Amino acid sequence: MKKAFLFIYALLLLSCNVSFSQSLLGFDAKSVQKQLDLETEFDARINAKNLQEWLKRMSAKPHYVGSPHDRDNAVFMRDLFRSWGYEARIDTSYTLFPTPKFRQLELVSPTVFKASLVEPTLKEDATSSQLKDHLPTYNCFSSDGDVTAELVFVNYGTPADYEVLEKMGISVKGKIAIVKYGNSWRGLKPKLAAEKGAVGCIIYSDPKDDGYGQGDVYPAGPFRNENSVQRGSVLDLPVQPGDPLTPGYGHTKNAKSLDYKDAQTIMKIPVLPISYADALPLLKAIGGRLAPESWAGQLPITYHIGPGPAKVHLKLEFDFKVEPLFNVIAVMKGSESPDQWIMRGNHHDGWVFGAADPLSGMVAVMEEARAIGELAKTGWKPKRTIVFCAWDGEEPGLLGSTEWAETFQDELQKKAVVYLNSDGNERGFLYAGGSHTLEKFFNQVSRNVIDPQKNISVSERLRSTLLVNGSPDGKKEAKSRSDLRIGALGSGSDFTPFLQHLGISAMNVGFGGEGEGGEYHSIYDSYDMFVRFKDPDFSYGVALAKTMGRTVLRLANADVLPFEFQNFANTMQNYGDEVEKLLESQHSKTEENNQLVKDGRFAAAADPTKPFTIKLLDEVPYINFAPLKNALLRLEKSANDYTTASKNADKLSAEQLKRLNEILYKAERSLLLPEGLPMRPWYKHQIYAPGYYTGYGVKTMPLIRESIEQRKWKDAEKGVEITAKVLDSFTAQIDLAVGLLMK
Repeated sequence: MKKAFLFIYALLLLSCNVSFSQSLLGFDAKSVQKQLDLETEFDARINAKNLQEWLKRMSAKPHYVGSPHDRDNAVFMRDLFRSWGYEARIDTSYTLFPTPKFRQLELVSPTVFKASLVEPTLKEDATSSQLKDHLPTYNCFSSDGDVTAELVFVNYGTPADYEVLEKMGISVKGKIAIVKYGNSWRGLKPKLAAEKGAVGCIIYSDPKDDGYGQGDVYPAGPFRNENSVQRGSVLDLPVQPGDPLTPGYGHTKNAKSLDYKDAQTIMKIPVLPISYADALPLLKAIGGRLAPESWAGQLPITYHIGPGPAKVHLKLEFDFKVEPLFNVIAVMKGSESPDQWIMRGNHHDGWVFGAADPLSGMVAVMEEARAIGELAKTGWKPKRTIVFCAWDGEEPGLLGSTEWAETFQDELQKKAVVYLNSDGNERGFLYAGGSHTLEKFFNQVSRNVIDPQKNISVSERLRSTLLVNGSPDGKKEAKSRSDLRIGALGSGSDFTPFLQHLGISAMNVGFGGEGEGGEYHSIYDSYDMFVRFKDPDFSYGVALAKTMGRTVLRLANADVLPFEFQNFANTMQNYGDEVEKLLESQHSKTEENNQLVKDGRFAAAADPTKPFTIKLLDEVPYINFAPLKNALLRLEKSANDYTTASKNADKLSAEQLKRLNEILYKAERSLLLPEGLPMRPWYKHQIYAPGYYTGYGVKTMPLIRESIEQRKWKDAEKGVEITAKVLDSFTAQIDLAVGLLMK
């Protein structure tokens, strides 16, 4: 479920000073060289040929949820993990997984056209001939529907796009919205359309975004060709991931489940993805007002909004069946702290062949595990337990990881130190997002991994890129700050249940930015595509294995877990500043809007002869940010105190050290609120959450930020108080650690 959103992290990520000491967070001076020697041995065992062999084998057939090759891949991985010395098993959960029984889309007036809804075989792509075995082009968790209505073009279907339509006096009520992929998560497009009264939604890929507007199309180049279609889930992920039939608890064999008609997160209107070849006749037939210039794509037409005269018939029927999920769990027990788990995961299911998404990341995880297993055969043992996870059902809605995490949530909250995720991978720059208590630690890791293309550290390469191509703030921090910020996590991959539901510190890491293409969720995400355009020699798969192998090994071996709070405190201060500025921007927006109403200036840029329908906005009230500011000051002081006190860690007894580490890894839990966020109680984290109207995109301090964005002023004021209390709870955990260190 990658992924374009992940590459924004590369603009925020990591840097390093030209020179740095070889001190490692969590290790005393005597242990540093031993750890570095272990990592050198680990690097020597990484073999790119393994990644290539596994990717070819695992992507040879479709491996979606419930398919024969999906289970075959799970068994294959389990047996490999066992051969490498792990206690490996397949944990089976269950889920609703709708697949199409009938799909029809046709233009019925003013002309007639029937969409093909097929991705053809290409002679240059060996696996594309398996037409009978793969899933057809569809959006999973769409509702059934049989509707005929006029089309309205809604651009990317974001809240801002609907504001433009409303000002133009154009409604989608009773219509079918046609919307471009991109700029927001796909599931929000039909969700917003339904909220605005649409009876159906069609999502198409415009060539401007990932087709010929970006470069040569497949097979001549990597970008989306005219018949390629992006499959994908439209589960209401910002409300809750996982099986919609068992909200908040794992779908085990005997679990009670809802009727699918009562499930909250299934889309309420029929939704269908199409290619730009199928979209062209539909868009060409739309009349009405001209679309704003910024809305125009690159099809050879003039883009109009409608409604009509284009009218389409959309009919969809689904088989709402329950299928098994095969999660592979491989465990290497720790020699000193077996009840502290370092978790490392990636998903293994794909929409079709899934070479880039997800197997390019999965095979790197497997090679990490193999190399660590080889180290263990020499007599080395990790101090903490290492748990490798290969999740099923990520693509339809983080199904496998969520059901597993909900099933074992009590044990996970006691034992899980961290969850480390990857998804797809390609050549390019390091990107990372995650808990900011891990930011300094990960900066150190990135300085010890060599970029295979430039022969400098992956950190230095990213630093150079930021200095040349970064935003003004990015350039400034690349020059002045030894640690640049990792990104905050929204959703879209398997870190979500661990971080945002259970409060387990998490990271999401990979490489990308130089292997862009348009294969995403299509039949052409294949082995042939990957080795031609993504990472031909698997050198960046090796770089990912070395980066995350180090991360796992250091977390597993550190005497003191390498959580650090000064960077976290600094980032929280930035978030606090942002929400205050957001409120100020609402003042400006209100003044501008209401002045237009008072002056009667309603001219629309797209058609000056027709008026906007602007309404007066209520005035923005004063909101007291003092509780948040004071909490941030207390956090900063305690973070500084911990940095000073941590120098005493080598004086702790074994029992005190155990207690300190428990405080450190459970601190993230204090950022949860048991009742969760408004309208979506499953999301309990009060610092990181996917946006209610952004999906994958993160909203930091979400209770404050989203209340301001939605102009819910009382909720915003309450959000300030709640967020401050949560941060104070986190600060109290830091103070416990300081007290222990200063005894």
